[in-house]
Amino acid sequence: MNDNAEVVANHDEPIPVLAVPGSGGASSDGGSKRDRLKKSLPGSRLTDKLQNVGASLGDSGHSIQDRLFAKFKWRAKRRNRILQQVIPGEGAENAEAEPDTRSSRYINRPGFSLPLMTVNFRRFNARVGVVFVAQNHILRLLTWQKASHTLSFFVIYSFVCLNPYLLAILPLVGILFFLLVPAYLTRHPPPPASITTISNTQYFISGPPLAPARTIKPASEMSKDFFRNMRDLQNLMDDFSNIHDSMLATITPITNFSNEPLSSTVFLMLFITACLLFLISHLLPWRFIILISGWIAIALGHPSVQDIAFNSVYKSHIRPASETARSWLDSWIESDIIMDSPPETREVEIFELQRRKGSFGVAEWESWIFSPSAWEPMAPARIAGERVKGTRFFEDVQAPKGWEWGGKKWELDLGSTEWVEERLIGGVEVEIEGERWVYDIGPDGPEKENTDMAEGRRGQWRRRRWVRMVRRKVTGETAGSQK
Repeated sequence: MNDNAEVVANHDEPIPVLAVPGSGGASSDGGSKRDRLKKSLPGSRLTDKLQNVGASLGDSGHSIQDRLFAKFKWRAKRRNRILQQVIPGEGAENAEAEPDTRSSRYINRPGFSLPLMTVNFRRFNARVGVVFVAQNHILRLLTWQKASHTLSFFVIYSFVCLNPYLLAILPLVGILFFLLVPAYLTRHPPPPASITTISNTQYFISGPPLAPARTIKPASEMSKDFFRNMRDLQNLMDDFSNIHDSMLATITPITNFSNEPLSSTVFLMLFITACLLFLISHLLPWRFIILISGWIAIALGHPSVQDIAFNSVYKSHIRPASETARSWLDSWIESDIIMDSPPETREVEIFELQRRKGSFGVAEWESWIFSPSAWEPMAPARIAGERVKGTRFFEDVQAPKGWEWGGKKWELDLGSTEWVEERLIGGVEVEIEGERWVYDIGPDGPEKENTDMAEGRRGQWRRRRWVRMVRRKVTGETAGSQK
């Protein structure tokens, strides 16, 4: 075993947690959840259960420890089985889907398992320290904790912006000076400072190695590095949640068209800007734009610059200018962005069906039903022997979902011939005048076999078409945004 192996973990101060105004974060509701958990699972209940199990198994042949272990193992299996039933597996959702043609490493993924999740988290937490070390180094670099390091990065960034081809060299330089050189110096360390040497003696790095090579190993469980990684992972999750909520609170209201005039203005400005950049982007000095932007970002990380920028410049110049620009934008939106277009309107139809009353040939009709179907002789539902669907009374006819009545009353469609020809309905007789009924031709019912099929003989059903205008419902939020 190599004694020179070390654990990569953040040994410095904890990663700072970002404080976003208006977001509660994990700390706001953690106490209440912890209290509820303590109330729901008090320690006395667990103690009582263990005592009851021990009393009930004390006279058996096996020991109490063996029985307790078997009982808890059975409960763990039962809990996993319940979780698998509650959380659907991947195979159940994609059972009827087409086979995936991608590599098998994307297909053969295990389903949700609480023990597997626990093992993977422990393995991940033991190895994630390198991420937090890199994060801490970046924070130190951008916050000017060592001015010489930040100025060096400032110079390198300027060279790369002015000569973008240097980007190809950066990975190689990083491997040389941050990976290979430190590894070589580890095997060829300088002499200890306590050893006195002759003044003209120099330190030579050549010769046989004096120390074993450095390797990286995962942090062992229950070690300080393991809990440091858990601490930084906890803070990183809090940072991500706060940034996510802050971005949603800022971007969502202006992009989800809850306020249609504002979202329409943003869409218009972005579209015009994209068109202009498409035409003139090749004329812009992108190297200097990126260079100046980086300089400003790096300079704002200095504490003194932050005090001047946010306490003096922002309060005295930027905030009043932003308020003026916002008021001008609101007035421009109110005057130029018109969102008061009328809601969509359409025409809906209903068919009044009547059935012949009495024996064949008697011209007595009774109101039967109001249906969205014309119930023509060749209707599939009618051929299948199904019953016509609808409502018995005119007042019970409702507008479609998401719509409301636009007209005050129903109007009789006097163009019966037109809608009959549009639907290619056959086997009917159209009434040209009067109430515009459309009759079935020939008998339709039990008396069909005992009746002559004379041409023009009217059947058992007749219908006529009623129409009415509907318009889309306007919700309260939409109506408020259009004012």
